[in-house]
Amino acid sequence: MDRSFGMRNFRYIENIKEAVERECPGVVSCADILVLSGRDGVVALGGPYIPLKTGRRDGRKSRAEILEQYLPDHNDSMSVVLERFAAIGIDAPGLVALLGSHSVGRTHCVKLVHRLYPEVDPALNPDHVPHMLHKCPDAIPDPKAVQYVRNDRGTPMVLDNNYYRNILDNKGLMMVDHQLATDKRTRPYVKKMAKSQDYFFKEFSRAITLLSENNPLTGTKGEIRKVCNLANKLHDKS
Repeated sequence: MDRSFGMRNFRYIENIKEAVERECPGVVSCADILVLSGRDGVVALGGPYIPLKTGRRDGRKSRAEILEQYLPDHNDSMSVVLERFAAIGIDAPGLVALLGSHSVGRTHCVKLVHRLYPEVDPALNPDHVPHMLHKCPDAIPDPKAVQYVRNDRGTPMVLDNNYYRNILDNKGLMMVDHQLATDKRTRPYVKKMAKSQDYFFKEFSRAITLLSENNPLTGTKGEIRKVCNLANKLHDKS
């Protein structure tokens, strides 16, 4: 299943783009809108304000299969995950902090059922399993059904360090969460972030800044898209 499964509400990005285009046509890129929306979303969820640069431009083409090469999968080994992030300059504490995003939102059952069926993964906290089975009752979930488990039942819509306490207690939903708490290369940072929200926020801010500045198109490269889901040459044809 591709990495974009479960992504939705792109209409909000389009609404922002339409409003910005009315005021300043051809000036603000979709890339900047995405970055600044993410920044403001972090604040809205109780996280830190992260000053981020603007001036990115949009690509003239988008290819989903290229994205798959760079984004690690939730079942990849910790070595693969660390390597993918190291390739863009993000070290182990930065990776651990970025995965703290799993403090918020939900995980779809299609990403979880291999840990529940045909047998429950013994690494899961047994107190957490009945809730997961209740939320994901089918070994092969209907991909059209919105079946999910909250990532953090305690503070599901707050970006906080509760995630790290959960995964140390074997309540991580995905394999990457479990590995983060058990791998010797990442566990020390998990423990430190579980104890200190300030440390989590400091490393999260640093990693988000690095991520947002990774190889952007600037100057005369790329374009400013008129709508975010189409390159201008395709939009002009429609």
